[in-house]
Amino acid sequence: MNSVITAKVEDIEAIVKLDCEIIGNMSRRKQIEKIVGEGNCLIIKEEEVIRAFLLFDTSFFECSFISLIIVSKSARRKGYATALINYFESIAPTKKIFSSTNQSNINMQKVFESQGFVRSGFVENLDDGDPEIIYFKSI
Repeated sequence: MNSVITAKVEDIEAIVKLDCEIIGNMSRRKQIEKIVGEGNCLIIKEEEVIRAFLLFDTSFFECSFISLIIVSKSARRKGYATALINYFESIAPTKKIFSSTNQSNINMQKVFESQGFVRSGFVENLDDGDPEIIYFKSI
């Protein structure tokens, strides 16, 4: 696995393509463009192909918030999400990091818990019948 780097504008098309492969549409394109432009997107490339990315910001009550982690299907269960989280922790602009995942996403819950995140609450009504679990870690 190659190291984590900050995405550049020239990476946007590949990031959007990976996101589309996972969610089935390009609905997050503008969000990805904005976040990459702000320098708040981390990527892992392998053989010049983006295998995983992480989006973050600090608009969650002035704390760091990992808003999205996407790993290509072929790269799952190989430590990419963990590598992105670990790197983000080393550069996080705040001492508190939050993130979230759906209650149905057991694999991501395991990743957060293995990285020392603790459950911090639930948000209902984002996805019908699938509450969002908020995770927290102090660094």
